[in-house]
Amino acid sequence: MSVEILDGATIMSFLQDEEAFSVLVGNRFAYLDADHDGLLSYAEMLKELQSLRVFETHFGVDVEPDPDELARVYESLFIQFDHNLNGTVDLEEFKKETKQMMLAMADGMGFLPVQMVLEEDSLLKKAVERECNKVSA
Repeated sequence: MSVEILDGATIMSFLQDEEAFSVLVGNRFAYLDADHDGLLSYAEMLKELQSLRVFETHFGVDVEPDPDELARVYESLFIQFDHNLNGTVDLEEFKKETKQMMLAMADGMGFLPVQMVLEEDSLLKKAVERECNKVSA
């Protein structure tokens, strides 16, 4: 993990580079696709959803969420990705929903810089690295 500064423009710039975004989303999808069948099951996606730690922290402090509520949240998030509701997520569904989530983050952040702790292999971290590389070039 590392502490990074980013804003909505950093995320938007990353999303507008369709080639870079597609490659990184494809890599993430392949990483999650444990059985290499080209589809993500709920079990395969659960690891990614849990890494978001949606309810496990409150202002940076770990909390013990209600397990039933947490299960409902994860199931709901999975359904957001499973656009055709067939019980699996293909690469296009994963890419489309990931883009929508990142657009929502960019919109919510606006253009004021925000300091965040990011996982090393997260798409947000990749967006920050891409922006830093553009600036230093």
